[in-house]
Amino acid sequence: MINGTSGRRFMSEINVVPMVDVVLVLLVIFMVTAPLLYRGLDIDLPRTSTNTIAPEERAVLSVNKRRQVFLNKDAVSMDRLETALNALKLRSPRVTLYLRADRQVPYGDVVAVMDAVKRAGIERLGMVTEPMPRSERD
Repeated sequence: MINGTSGRRFMSEINVVPMVDVVLVLLVIFMVTAPLLYRGLDIDLPRTSTNTIAPEERAVLSVNKRRQVFLNKDAVSMDRLETALNALKLRSPRVTLYLRADRQVPYGDVVAVMDAVKRAGIERLGMVTEPMPRSERD
């Protein structure tokens, strides 16, 4: 008796052609639907000759280790700081002010600068810091 399987060899390789076909179909579906997911409503906005969104002004207030105060890059004495901040506030009512103070500046001097900012009516004040190196955090 001759066994019918003796002349046949089993295929031990995976046929990847159907898998490639499925992946390509999925890729096409994704490419077609992805732009539709992020698309908003189609609105025809009216046109104006003026810009209704005012650009936000940002200023930097710096105090160096010699206790000198700078508004942007201009030196300002503590006596004239509030006047300069008032002028800045008049020019741009929603000004954002960033305070950079050297770590060697006494706390009282930083508070005096912050008090001048508050008296000038500037409400948006941010403190600028540097990130701590990873070696000091751990």
